[in-house]
Amino acid sequence: MSESKYGQFVLAPRSYFFTAIASVVFAFKGFSYNAWRMEASEDNNNTRIASFQILQELAELIVFAAHYDNNKIDGSPRKGWVKVNLIHDLSYLAVDKVHLKTKDLQKVWQTNWPNMVDHQSAALSITHAIDSVRTEVVSELKRLD
Repeated sequence: MSESKYGQFVLAPRSYFFTAIASVVFAFKGFSYNAWRMEASEDNNNTRIASFQILQELAELIVFAAHYDNNKIDGSPRKGWVKVNLIHDLSYLAVDKVHLKTKDLQKVWQTNWPNMVDHQSAALSITHAIDSVRTEVVSELKRLD
């Protein structure tokens, strides 16, 4: 530092360059962290919304209406296929464990839907697959909190 003709100390030009470079570095780091944090928050938000939608669709799956109520309208296998495929499609937004469980649900549904009205074992197989997906989704939601 040197003294100016007015008796005040002034910073050397190198100090200004250092300050400017440090400011740019800190601004870049701050921007990078903010962008990363926003993306992570958006991923968590998408996972949370998909998980709630999966839970809602699982609750509306028609195995109970078909087997226990013997309701041919609400328990239509076509509606069941739509729900099972929607659940599987939504699972792409969730974690891999949920996606694998929904694949298992699809396989169990494919195997057991023709017999779910008349056979207790088919209805129970589907119900266990539903419960497995539900358990995995709930554990994922707890992890996000």
